[in-house]
Amino acid sequence: MKYGVSRHTLLFIAGSIWILAGANILRIGILSWLNDANDWVCKTGVATLIFLLFFLIIFRKLLHKHMQRIIRKKEKSCPFSFFDLRGWMVMIGMITFGVVIRKLGLLPAVFISVFYTGLSTALILTGFLFLWEGYKVKKRRYQI
Repeated sequence: MKYGVSRHTLLFIAGSIWILAGANILRIGILSWLNDANDWVCKTGVATLIFLLFFLIIFRKLLHKHMQRIIRKKEKSCPFSFFDLRGWMVMIGMITFGVVIRKLGLLPAVFISVFYTGLSTALILTGFLFLWEGYKVKKRRYQI
């Protein structure tokens, strides 16, 4: 590819996208949380549980899957190839599902606040781990 990016840049792009998505979802979760600040200790516990479930069961595996796929790529790749086709489809589906649920009011604000806060922190942590891996790949490249 003529205008491709390196592997470490692809990891930085992936990390940035995950962090941006997480920050947007965190914003929605916090706004919902501020509208109903009751039972914050219980809500914090549930949000922490959601974070752990998403990070440990889903996002950590996706991180390793996409990271290994990116590292195996040739030197220059499409800047959008940090996800495979399935990853893009899942992301589009999740965004659509989230927007529809909120716009139609299908779930109460307390669920949105807790779920989005836990989910977003897992996304943000995964994004920072992509950035860390990109840094390590770049560092190894220049130590030769």
